[in-house]
Amino acid sequence: MILFATSVVAQGKLFIIGGGKRPPALIQRLAEEANLKEGYGIVLAMSSIEPDTSSFYGIKQFKELGFTNVQSMFYTHENMPSSSALDSLKGAKLIYITGGDQNRFMKRIEGTGIYEAIHSCYENGGMIAGTSAGAAVMSHVMITGDEKNYPEYDDTGRTIESNNLIYSKGLGMLKNVIIDQHFIQRSRYNRLFSSVIEHPELKGIGIDESTAILVENNTAEVVGESQVILVEKPQHINTDKTKISTRKMNVSILRSGDKIKL
Repeated sequence: MILFATSVVAQGKLFIIGGGKRPPALIQRLAEEANLKEGYGIVLAMSSIEPDTSSFYGIKQFKELGFTNVQSMFYTHENMPSSSALDSLKGAKLIYITGGDQNRFMKRIEGTGIYEAIHSCYENGGMIAGTSAGAAVMSHVMITGDEKNYPEYDDTGRTIESNNLIYSKGLGMLKNVIIDQHFIQRSRYNRLFSSVIEHPELKGIGIDESTAILVENNTAEVVGESQVILVEKPQHINTDKTKISTRKMNVSILRSGDKIKL
């Protein structure tokens, strides 16, 4: 179990999208909250198996709304960023992480300085945003999507079991929250229930498609077309057998405009 104390790292904003289609109104809100007209944005597509395509469509959405000051970067430990590239990340108004595979993103940026540059951007007041896998990486305790007991990949999570889900270290933009994405569309309740029961000190936030949370000053606001599921405070937990149990756990269904204190 990974333990920590505080919630949100510093003074920027986060815009965490649950994947799926990204309506223009959602991207407009993202750009406005990032104050993108006063600076520039950078798209990072290291999650994707097709980074050029992911970058193209990510940038295209901003351009269609009149935000032309967005570019892409693609670096890995095999293609290291220069110091000027890292400085560009640190000075961005917006860093936007595309979908794909959260494990791929974290492995690709390892040792590149990008992790530190993302945190510097946030500490400088920038916005860190992501969709799908780019949402999953926001957590410190990151759901990888893999299971120990069921090695064949399943999109939802078949059971509520102890010592089954595999976690890894994410970006840690949110310290006391586990993020899951595509949540209602892919019915990932088992996965988030298991995660919160195994990490009872954390809140679980499941973000549906075409929906986001905007995080600022330790508060998350729901934005978008669908809903967000909040899972927290499991009590009377029993994990001494494969099937875990809790006698009481808070579950909230939130829609656009609702807020969560983190």
